[in-house]
Amino acid sequence: MTPITEVEGRRLALSNLEKVVYPATGFTKGEVLHYYATTADAMLPHLRDRPLSFLRYPDGPDGQVFFAKNVPPGTPEWVTTAEVPRAEGPARMVLIQDLPSLMWAANLVTEFHTPQWRIDAPDEADRLVFDLDPGAPATVVECCEVALWLRERLAADGIEAYAKTSGSKGLHLLAAVERTPSRRTTEYARQLAVEAEKALPRLAIHRMTRSLRPGKVFVDWSQNAARKTTAAPYTLRARAEPTVSAPVTWEEVADCVSPGDLVFRAPDIGPRVQAYGDLLAPLLEPDRAAPLP
Repeated sequence: MTPITEVEGRRLALSNLEKVVYPATGFTKGEVLHYYATTADAMLPHLRDRPLSFLRYPDGPDGQVFFAKNVPPGTPEWVTTAEVPRAEGPARMVLIQDLPSLMWAANLVTEFHTPQWRIDAPDEADRLVFDLDPGAPATVVECCEVALWLRERLAADGIEAYAKTSGSKGLHLLAAVERTPSRRTTEYARQLAVEAEKALPRLAIHRMTRSLRPGKVFVDWSQNAARKTTAAPYTLRARAEPTVSAPVTWEEVADCVSPGDLVFRAPDIGPRVQAYGDLLAPLLEPDRAAPLP
């Protein structure tokens, strides 16, 4: 018997609540849903008006993991969808605009991935993103060094950067920008990645070539492309433990001396939001958006 829950007047069938989704810690699907319900106030503004890509892992990270962009079968009619232009032809995608939609999507057991643009202007980025990805033996500690350099470099162009963990091994930098064609934000991000490699030759690399990456931080600028997406703030990740893509302070970035310093799991997030509020809230303030130079 699947329990029917009412969320803000919408009826939701939430299934398999006792199922263990994260075997390493015994974290259940019910706990996944509780996490999203209690984090929704901070998370929803970062999802709103951005078409959602689902990375689903219904049987946990060791089961089948699959990526879906189109509206999933069985989506309730009250979940907002929109047509999105794509190279291969337009597609319908989901928009998570409210708590019932968030809980419906969370019940599918998914990572939430969003583009750097909003649905009313699919080729105009309002976010700039850098995904700092360490090649072993480098870790998030080296990512933090590169992030601090990029923060200063962006500030020199009048752009304020904010950081979050990837929820995996790396770090994401985000900045609010005035609406700019995605092609231009991609070019600008690439230019800064090249500069980072010149400034930090032993630490940073701007090319994805696998053979060049051991011990270095790949400054991935490519997620600024209109067709690309990035793990959304506060999303759980399909990892061994219920790690979260968690906003962090610049003090935490500067003080990071071991990889464990910047690992946050679902139970850590409630207390962090209470202590700090949403550290990425400035990204949502229109007057904080900077023009690209």
